[in-house]
Amino acid sequence: MKWGVVTFPGSLDDRDALFALRDVLEQDAELLWHKDRDLRNADCVVLPGGFSYGDYLRCGAMARFSPVMESVVDFARRGGLVLGICNGFQILCEAHLLPGALTRNRSLSFICERIIVKVENSQTPFTCAADSGELLRLPIKHGEGRYVAPADELRRMEDRGQILLRYVDQNGEATDSANPNGSTHCIAGVANDTFNVFGLMPHPEHAVEPMLGGDDGIRIFRSIIQSLG
Repeated sequence: MKWGVVTFPGSLDDRDALFALRDVLEQDAELLWHKDRDLRNADCVVLPGGFSYGDYLRCGAMARFSPVMESVVDFARRGGLVLGICNGFQILCEAHLLPGALTRNRSLSFICERIIVKVENSQTPFTCAADSGELLRLPIKHGEGRYVAPADELRRMEDRGQILLRYVDQNGEATDSANPNGSTHCIAGVANDTFNVFGLMPHPEHAVEPMLGGDDGIRIFRSIIQSLG
């Protein structure tokens, strides 16, 4: 399959995503410049982490208006798979491709650590290579990762299975102490209601080599490959 990884001014995890796809998973992947509307026949578009446009106004607020995003929005609305990681998640919320918003961490400080998330729904293109209830250890690094959404929207999302990843402790329990940023319902990753757009705050592209702390992130990428295989 073909992957496109978007580079915005301020992106810093685009090369890491490209490495995970090309070097680790041996996929056909290339970078897509933010001013280019051509997605180059990508089967899946990745919006990477970083600080697009310096996070001015709000995280992702300016990147949402990049020329490439016109194509990404159209691609997603036609059923194309879109994965947003960290800043990419923020951009997807700003573009209204995902519900809710990412706000300042409850600590009001930047956090960088390795956390545990539980796969809540494995029947999606982004989680099908994992088991429901499986625990993944992934790194996070963000200042605005607290997920919020209106209560009625959250109820619908929970009922439809749109919460794909949740912060948990080592026993798989979604406790307050296991919630690194104060996200509502310990939410770490959500999908849209047609399950072709997925945003998550943890970084799977930084968890693809055991020698660097673990390779649980491969589950996310392999799920997408499996779903399109």
